Amino acid sequence: MRFTLSVCLLALPLAAWAQASLTEAEAVRLGLARTELADLERGALQAAAADAIAAGLLPNPVLSYNRDSLNGSSDTTEQTWMLSQTFDVSGRRGLYREAADRRVAAVSAGNAGRRLDLAADIRRSFYETLLQQEIIRATETWTQRFVRVEGLVTKLARAGEASGYDRRRLERERRSTDARLAAERAEQARALARLVALTGLTYAPILRGELLPPSLPPLDGALARLDEHPDLQALGRRAEAADMEGRAAKRGAIPKITVGVGPKRVDNGASNESGIALTLAVPLPVFDRQQAGLQRAAAEALQARAEHSLARSRAEGELRGLHRQADGLRVAAADYRARAVAASADLLRIAEAAYQGGESSLLELLDAYRGALEAETTALELEQRAREARIAYDLLTGSSE
Repeated sequence: MRFTLSVCLLALPLAAWAQASLTEAEAVRLGLARTELADLERGALQAAAADAIAAGLLPNPVLSYNRDSLNGSSDTTEQTWMLSQTFDVSGRRGLYREAADRRVAAVSAGNAGRRLDLAADIRRSFYETLLQQEIIRATETWTQRFVRVEGLVTKLARAGEASGYDRRRLERERRSTDARLAAERAEQARALARLVALTGLTYAPILRGELLPPSLPPLDGALARLDEHPDLQALGRRAEAADMEGRAAKRGAIPKITVGVGPKRVDNGASNESGIALTLAVPLPVFDRQQAGLQRAAAEALQARAEHSLARSRAEGELRGLHRQADGLRVAAADYRARAVAASADLLRIAEAAYQGGESSLLELLDAYRGALEAETTALELEQRAREARIAYDLLTGSSE
């Protein structure tokens, strides 16, 4: 395996960043370990858990006091203290609590999906930066070959076999190369700044890794685990929650019962009597039998299941396509490097020998150098495309590396 190690050049104002190596796995670990992400996940989960707690709580008891004057006489009074409690005998509260628990699970799956998205974003940024590093390395290697060309031109000039045009053409080529190198370094600085922001680093790292991804595992295993993807899990939990709420709404015809008990005292001035007062209140479900809640829950369950079905069908198609794309790009990139790039060294030696022997012009030699650089750049871009397809495939299978 061919590992790359090149220095990232990124100047920050008012600070000189230290440098240390950084791998893809380390970048993902750092990005996912940020406290901001943990706080975001914890906040979303705690909010959903609070709804679950609220759904499972009994209503508060009610303490009331009543004082009446009987027969219009202020001498006879009744005083009653009453402690009332409402009870759900239909089981709706338990169903609503289960539904809220399903929504907590949906939020948890959403957090997992957010982590997968962030990991994929970090990986894309990592390999985008690594691509720029490799392009700069290849371009710097090309500029170093100018020293060799200048030596050849100088040697031929002494022998009267090189023209002034060759020197001027070589100088223009060098300037074009310097401009290209400056542009690539600027692009690298942008990519590296984004990677640093995603990982929370305080220094410019030296990236270490390989653009070409490893071989893909069999597709059947990924298809079998497709339902475990956090996005599909979240949709499934939402549908289950809506089902629970629908079951609870179906019991809307069973009313809640309110029972009250407390001491009662009657004082008519001549005597003083006391006893126990009992109350029983049952609302009559004549108009409101949770029809709206039942319809809303059924509609939400229908929507969640339709979204789940569409998302799964789309994900399965994407997975098959990405598997073919990632595998095809990887094979193409490896084949191109083995065939086109590997032959560059021999072609350059032939071109240098031909120019030195007077069998070709400087333009042909520079064209050979330019072709070698283009071959290396094309190989790197093919490897990057294969890596991007692999990251998209991993994101769909729920893998972060």
